[in-house]
Amino acid sequence: MTDEEIRSVLDRQRAYFAGGATLGYEARRDALVRLRDALRTRESDIAEAVKSDLGKSAFEAYMCETGLVMSEITYLLRHLKSFMRAKKVHTPFSQFPSKSIRLPVPRGNVLIMSPWNYPILLTLEPLADALAAGNTAVVKPSAYSPATSAVIADILGKLYPTEYVAVVTGGRAENSALLDCRFDFVFFTGSTNVGREVLRHTAEHLTPAVLELGGKSPCIVDDTADIALAARRIVFGKFLNSGQTCVAPDYVLCDAKIKDKLVSEIKKQIGVQYGGALSDPDYGKIVSAKHFGRILSLMDPDKVIVGGAYDRDALRIEPTVMDRVTWDDAVMGEEIFGPLLPVLTFERFDEVYSLLGDKPKPLALYIFTSDKRRARDTFMRVRCGGGCVNDTIIHLATSELPFGGVGESGMGAYHGKVGFETFSHVKSILSKSTRIDMPMRYKPYKKGSSYEKLVRRFLK
Repeated sequence: MTDEEIRSVLDRQRAYFAGGATLGYEARRDALVRLRDALRTRESDIAEAVKSDLGKSAFEAYMCETGLVMSEITYLLRHLKSFMRAKKVHTPFSQFPSKSIRLPVPRGNVLIMSPWNYPILLTLEPLADALAAGNTAVVKPSAYSPATSAVIADILGKLYPTEYVAVVTGGRAENSALLDCRFDFVFFTGSTNVGREVLRHTAEHLTPAVLELGGKSPCIVDDTADIALAARRIVFGKFLNSGQTCVAPDYVLCDAKIKDKLVSEIKKQIGVQYGGALSDPDYGKIVSAKHFGRILSLMDPDKVIVGGAYDRDALRIEPTVMDRVTWDDAVMGEEIFGPLLPVLTFERFDEVYSLLGDKPKPLALYIFTSDKRRARDTFMRVRCGGGCVNDTIIHLATSELPFGGVGESGMGAYHGKVGFETFSHVKSILSKSTRIDMPMRYKPYKKGSSYEKLVRRFLK
């Protein structure tokens, strides 16, 4: 779309929203049901597109993308009436006679900008939350996943008029044109660097925004952990989608005493889960030659103990483990976002807090331990968006848990009720009775009067 066409779409969406077409329960429910039904009927088209862009199998495309969106929609439909309902809250006696309510209303015209690594999930899940909250939406999927972006545009174009939901495809020019527009809310998922640019643009209009970013998410393994199970779940979380997952364990930080055993189990699990990865038709690929080259530049062949092979033509890098890694190595200087797993160690667990305390706040943290107090203390002391105890990445798969980052890994959250609230503005309304008018607040004020005594009694 041209700049003029984008502005025309936004003008029509503002008019549509102003007319109240998105506000009622039935309209919101219908929008969600249609999206859920379309995901069912277009499942094979989605799987084919995701396979083209990222090499994912149909099973993985459903498990990690389509199925999770459908689960979110089911949750929203189950709770939509409750989420929409005005909620009466306590009113202090000083406001007698009146009642206080919290009324959730839509933000209005929202922009959803999504990335390429989970193009269905990270586009349509926030869209479902936005529709449940009663908004109109402009959706901008990534140019790096063109086949999936085309399917998204086709699905949404057939489901909704553009004055309700519009899809803008393209690259940087379209991104820039959208960010120059005045939306009521912006929801962005992507890299930290691009997130900064988004926030600069939204600041120009004082537009509220949620940023879902990333970071180097640590995976801590202590000497009380079930090592075999830890290895199995680390390998699953790290190498899913060829490591191109914003909450993938970026590196392992383990007790030196159990490192050799852990590495041995990780090597075994790579053989079980990803044996012959480069020739496996269901093993994913790196999204582009640029990202492929960047990941290879982080690999130190002298420190590779598992994997390390790659197929440049197919954009595939096999699951790779690097040992004897230091904090100064290139692989520790940025988010990997690929199938490289560095292993670092600590001598005493207390070192973990100092080692991670001065690092940028990650989107996720994982700890494998049998010590419940240690797990609790770690999540209390190490700043991060969220995470798991004795597992990886699956915390994002439940609508009951808000998902979001903190600091460098993002701001704001979504999923389930929190997603509905993210795309809503809660109006605080006090409804006062006209039958009684308490006189104590009106002038003239008299020091020591009975009215002053009542005010002091009420307000303390």
